[in-house]
Amino acid sequence: MPLDAPNKTFDSKADARARQILREIFDTAVAAADPRKVLKNYLPEPPRSGRCIVVGAGKSSALMAAALEDALAEAWPTISLSGLVITRYGHAVPTRKIEIVEASHPVPDAAGEAAARRVLAAVQGLKPDDLVIALMSGGGSSLLALPAEGLTLADKQAVNRALLASGATIAEMNIVRKHLSAIKGGRLAAASAPARLVTLAISDIPGDDPAAIASGPTYPDASTFADAQAIVARYGLELPPNVADHLQRAADETPKPAQFSTVDFRLIATPLMALSACAEKARDLGLTPLILGDALEGEAREMGIIMAGMARSVAAHGLPIKAPALLLSGGETTVTISKGKAGRGGRNMEFLLALAVTLQGDANIWALAGDTDGIDGTEDAAGAFITPNTLARAREAGLDPLAKLLEHDSYTLYDQLGDLLRTGPTLTNVNDLRAILIEPGETNGTS
Repeated sequence: MPLDAPNKTFDSKADARARQILREIFDTAVAAADPRKVLKNYLPEPPRSGRCIVVGAGKSSALMAAALEDALAEAWPTISLSGLVITRYGHAVPTRKIEIVEASHPVPDAAGEAAARRVLAAVQGLKPDDLVIALMSGGGSSLLALPAEGLTLADKQAVNRALLASGATIAEMNIVRKHLSAIKGGRLAAASAPARLVTLAISDIPGDDPAAIASGPTYPDASTFADAQAIVARYGLELPPNVADHLQRAADETPKPAQFSTVDFRLIATPLMALSACAEKARDLGLTPLILGDALEGEAREMGIIMAGMARSVAAHGLPIKAPALLLSGGETTVTISKGKAGRGGRNMEFLLALAVTLQGDANIWALAGDTDGIDGTEDAAGAFITPNTLARAREAGLDPLAKLLEHDSYTLYDQLGDLLRTGPTLTNVNDLRAILIEPGETNGTS
């Protein structure tokens, strides 16, 4: 059937119900990672000196700081509390004792560099009886923008832009970033010694590797300059000359695991925790959930094609589960920008458009994909919805879905259709949520 053919079996009431279910699932994922609900369960023992310094960075760091203040006011009423955390512009919340600084993400700016320098200074000169609590979450790598000696902020900005367009995974990006930094890759932990250091973290990393969350400023780094050089070569990254020279000289390795006697790193929210909450919510709504994984990676476009095949198998054959069903997955896909084809849209929107183009308007399948921080890439939406008539509505609006996919311009399509998922900053981040709803019925291939 042609892409611009009308879907005569489209049911507007079913569509409204499906959209409501998918939005409830997304909201459930965000709520499961809300530091105001979970952080209090992970508090360390109070400091013997009565002094606690709080530092941190990430899209959730301000809300984590506020949640920590509330928890400690009840648990440690006599402890002296102070500190500084860095969050993305527009993500600050009121706090009483911990200072909040806003800076740029995903490309760092001067505000982030200045604040990172203050964070590093805040943990120096402490004693063994002092306590440092580090609050780390996704986005911290760009926000803690303190260049290594001999490098500049402009160098860091150029590298970040190259990495974001390269198709490299988040773990690969962070290996490179660590080896260009004076604070990441365990360097903040080294600076805080001999004080006791406890990290409370929200994971946005596939696999929840502590060394990769915010580029691991408080965790030992097993990666090397050689690893960073290999990633640069693998993706053909064009680096400023002094950055390339810095990586080649490999003069100042990141602190390694053998240099740390103890590491106290506590994950307070993870993608799997969020997906598990979504699965429970799905059962409450009468759906059969299947979690496909919390750490899926790969090209967003290819992931859309694969997921379309899975959804069709559920709809047509009841395999691997029977409808009504909900396929759930997390992780972080990548988008390799085609030369000269950089439109608007993040990885979740590109995934969804590939899914829609592959499904060709299947009458029984809806989907939502979004970043749980509320921002897909650099846009003003968390993600989007697709419905059985997404392609038909796009054609009626004069849009070519396949062309938009090839141009990496999915945002424009969803914006014109009114299918963007706009939540505003959620102030948490457990990476992407993909939810595909399959209702009972025969597949019909309409669009």
